Amino acid sequence: MAKCDVCQKDTFFGRKISITRSQVSRRALAKQQPNVRNVKVVVDGTPKTMHVCTRCMRSGLVKRA
Repeated sequence: MAKCDVCQKDTFFGRKISITRSQVSRRALAKQQPNVRNVKVVVDGTPKTMHVCTRCMRSGLVKRA
């Protein structure tokens, strides 16, 4: 998956723990992806296609074309 061109948000890893009968039974790496969209934005007066995460779109950091 792509990285956000505005805030540089990328894939991050964590631990997924399966708990059965109050005992920690399994641990595995969990990979989580950011919600990145391919949108047209206006940069310096010209439309351009960029990878932008939905948080940047919602907070108004980019102007859509």
